[in-house]
This record gives sequence, structure tokens and C-alpha cells, in this order.
Amino acid sequence: MTSERVPAEVSTADGEHGVPPGGSTPADNPAPSATADWPTTAISTPGAVPVLSRAAHDRGHLERALPDPARGRPVRVLTVDDRRTVPVHEGPGGPRLAYDERPALPAGAIYLGEADGVVYAAVRGQRALTVNGRPVDQWAGLRELGAALGDLDAGLLAQAIGIVEWHERNRFSPLSGAATTVERAGWVQRDTVTGTEIFPRTDPAVIMLVHDGGNRCVLGRQAVWPPGRFSILAGFVEPGESAEGAVVREVAEEVGLAVTDVRYVASQPWPFPQSLMLGFVARALDDELRVDHDEIEEARWFSRDELRAGAGPKALPPEVSIARHIIDRWLDDELPPTPR
Repeated sequence: MTSERVPAEVSTADGEHGVPPGGSTPADNPAPSATADWPTTAISTPGAVPVLSRAAHDRGHLERALPDPARGRPVRVLTVDDRRTVPVHEGPGGPRLAYDERPALPAGAIYLGEADGVVYAAVRGQRALTVNGRPVDQWAGLRELGAALGDLDAGLLAQAIGIVEWHERNRFSPLSGAATTVERAGWVQRDTVTGTEIFPRTDPAVIMLVHDGGNRCVLGRQAVWPPGRFSILAGFVEPGESAEGAVVREVAEEVGLAVTDVRYVASQPWPFPQSLMLGFVARALDDELRVDHDEIEEARWFSRDELRAGAGPKALPPEVSIARHIIDRWLDDELPPTPR
């Protein structure tokens, strides 16, 4: 195990403090504010499964082929607007999605499945002040709501946002360029020229916590993020590449580290617009960070003590993300063991 250290400041020729290769100065990481999203305990994201990976409904894939997937039953319909926000009711137990109670599956609705004999669907629509005559408390999106919703609502919302995104981005066939027709309750688009069925797609991405085999991990930040916000590394899986291979390649590309002991942790749908995040941990073979600034703005090593005490980055990823889930599991030493 390497000794604990963080990149030190270096001085430039004009006496100003510069950023060492792969490192950052204390000025780049201001002290956490009272509103920063910090873990107050060793574990701040509940459960062993990432928030958006939980679901409490049957997606009913066989029913999608029926003329009426609801089979004549009433349907609870969730409206998704063009900002990908949905209506919400606030209650003593927290936020709940506001569903429009319909006597049957509306034309053009996307069938989501059922839970406890209740059928659910989604439609694209405009914001309204009321749903079923009851005032809507707010319209909010998956990022804001995901961590606060129960498993049923969270699972339905992630599914609804993902399938709506697919419809919005795939109105024309990639084979002929012709406008497609929607079939199977929203789960198939058909090329009207070739007759080919086109199914929803998901882009696999890897997200990984790189550690030193001891008490330090690498966190990086993108230039578009607010100052002081750091997260674990991530990237897309390329054609012909395994997820584990993508972990090794992405870490080498972003921070110049060779890694080994790649271990799977968990996965999470991330429909922004259509990703599936595959979470891993990996052990670095050295600790010299060589940041590719075309990929990320900066990266540095942080210790468990720094992250627990709030002495590291100003903000960590939100609780709804698998990134935060993995960080919290690492802080509590709950990730897959590294071979010794």
C-alpha cells in the first residue's frame, strides 16, 4: 500500500501557485458550505442497490403485444413534459407522482406495466396545474425526485423517462430514413419501407471508483460542473469492448493510471438520454495522475478521512446517482474485496 498523500502545490516562475500535473491546489477545492451534499455518516445512500435500480412493478413485456395491454382495466397515466418533468404531489411521507386516472389505456400511451393489479402508462404532454382535479404541488425531474421517491414511483419514472427519450430521438428509421410507426404499446417502432422492427436502445457506460488498495481513491471533475464538485471516473463502452476493458481504457485515458483487480459493483439506468451505468471498482498500480484535460478538467487523490470529514471536494454526486452509491459503499468498506 502506498503512503497517504495529496498532490502538493508547485510554484511557477512568476511566483504564483500552479496546478501540479494531475493535481490541484487547495484553492481549487474550497471548504464545503453548509448546503453542500456531504455524507453525514459513513453511509448516506440507503440500501445495497442504487436508487434508480430499484423497481416494484412488473414491466409486463408479454402484454405489450396485446391489442389492449391493460385488458380493459383502468390505467394510471403519468404525463411527461418536454423538459422531462412530471407532476408531483407532496405529502407527509415525501413526494409522490401524480397520476391521471383513466378508464382505459389512452391512444398513443406507452404501457409501463402493473403493480398490485394496477396498470401504469406514460404519455407526452404539457404541464397542467391540476391532475384529476387535484392541484399539482410541483413539476420535477428524475434528478430532483429520484432519491426521495418510493421504489414503485422511482422505477416507473426511470422507465417512463427512458422510453420517452427513445421516442423523441428516434422518429425516423436509421435504415431508410422513413418516418416510423409506433407499435406494441410504445415499445417498437417499425420502418414503413423495409418493415424492420426497431427496439429501444441503451448505451452501456462504465463508472468506476479507482483506489490505491488502501484508504485513497481518485475523484475527478468536468469543466462544466460547478467549482469544487468531484465524482468518480466514467466513460462509454466502445464497440467490440468488454465492460472491464472499458474500465481499464477509460482510466488510462482520463488520468493516466494503469489499473487491475477490476470488480463489478452494481448497475443503474441513467436515462439522460439512454445510458445504463455499469459500476466497478479498480485498483491503481501507481499513484501518479496524468490528466487528459480534453477528457476532464482535473483529478486528485482523496482519503476516506477527507471525504468523511468534508475536508475534500466541495460537493459529491447527488444521492440519486450510482456514483454516490459507490462512493458511500467504499467509505464503509462494503465494495467487492481486492485480492491480496
